[in-house]
Amino acid sequence: MTMQNHENKIHILFICHGNICRSPMAEMVMKELVRQKGLEGKFEISSMAATTEEMGHDIYPPAKRALTAHRIPYTKRSAALITMKDYAWADYIIAMDEENMYDLSRLTHGDPDKKVSRLLYWAGEKRDVADPWFTDDYEKTYEDIDKGCRAVLDKLE
Repeated sequence: MTMQNHENKIHILFICHGNICRSPMAEMVMKELVRQKGLEGKFEISSMAATTEEMGHDIYPPAKRALTAHRIPYTKRSAALITMKDYAWADYIIAMDEENMYDLSRLTHGDPDKKVSRLLYWAGEKRDVADPWFTDDYEKTYEDIDKGCRAVLDKLE
């Protein structure tokens, strides 16, 4: 995929169901990995939702605790639904699970520019990132996200 954006930055957009657990965790983990490598000027990283259920909500408190436990800084934010404007902005749209992929196909009119992928596919694993909303295992989710984000950065760096 060629970079289509101005500024010579790679735009990454992480997506999950409500944008309060997995995608903001991935956003914050990726930003920290990029910061640690001194590559802040090369990337713009954000996250959004594939549904409207959690619009306006901040990161879910147990997700914040998982980030804090791994010394990953985060900022207050507000869950938002991906739009076609966001689709146009992003070079890579990285979903957490198969349901997100289905929602994104609908929300992006079939992903015409082939920007959408699943996070763990980047790490060579054909599986979903564990959803802590159902498992309550934020550590397992963090491990999946960390593995996926490291693979994304390795491939894009």
